[in-house]
Amino acid sequence: MPIVDKPIQELLQYQGNTPRPADFDEFWDARLTQLDGIDPKPELVESSFQTSYAECFDLYFTSTKGAKIHAKYARPRNSNAKCPAILFFHGYTGDSGDWLGYLPYVAEGFCIAAMDCRGQAGLSQDAGGTLGMTCSGQFIRGLDGPAEDMLFVQIYLDTALLARIVMKMDQVDETRVGVRGGSQGGGLTLACASLVPQIRKAAPDYPFLSDYKRVWDMDLAVGAYAELKTYFRAADPRHEQEQAIFEKLGYIDIQNLTKRIRAEVLMGVGLMDTVCPPSTQFAAYNKITSPKRYILYPDYGHEDLRGHKEIIFQFFQSLKD
Repeated sequence: MPIVDKPIQELLQYQGNTPRPADFDEFWDARLTQLDGIDPKPELVESSFQTSYAECFDLYFTSTKGAKIHAKYARPRNSNAKCPAILFFHGYTGDSGDWLGYLPYVAEGFCIAAMDCRGQAGLSQDAGGTLGMTCSGQFIRGLDGPAEDMLFVQIYLDTALLARIVMKMDQVDETRVGVRGGSQGGGLTLACASLVPQIRKAAPDYPFLSDYKRVWDMDLAVGAYAELKTYFRAADPRHEQEQAIFEKLGYIDIQNLTKRIRAEVLMGVGLMDTVCPPSTQFAAYNKITSPKRYILYPDYGHEDLRGHKEIIFQFFQSLKD
């Protein structure tokens, strides 16, 4: 078959190119301790959108650096039983989308929470000193300062804090929680499952935010990854600090986090993906030690994978048991 990356046998052995900082585990342990000290003050506001079987809310909570984060939250109406829950994460520069995409899960008995990433197209704040959207340049934001101030460090922590909040909801069974998303949402799915090992199931599709150095080496710093080229052109035109830059990006490289995952993982991969090349996805996948499997779509790129949403819906059914 045509390929844009390594053959599948090599993909399954590939371990990634981005340097892993020597203090990586200590860094993220410290960030989680920081999260322990935050009072998120969650607030549920009834949404104007309602159905006969789903109660829908805007969920707001306070996260790192005082940012106010928004998520859609829905639960089965008139249910007295503890329900399983699924967290949803969206693609880069996007938002949590319309309610209708989540209703099949609520109708099936799940609570759902769909987060808007801070500063992107939804309602969550980028606590960088301005209001409104700051979509462009997010994964290089903070690269010139301390690693703990990088914007995607904060976004990863937002996902973990959302999981903690949802697990404490009166109607949620904290032992039956899953996470789901594609592209950036796939990367955040793996980040959230890494930082909250109590999560039971994770379904990432073609995850973004993995193996930055491999993207660079493949000359695919375009589209979502174009910020890499922009950064080098502006901040390091002779690449004198290239090693140090990729090492700092290693703190927000999900392949360095995924060994922490305890959830069962199902990953969807389009082998013609030139936005998030398959090797970058398998760099993260291959480090997962919990039960896992992947599904290949040989003729698909970075796009909806035909029939895959139904497979994911069935994958989460066991959370109801």
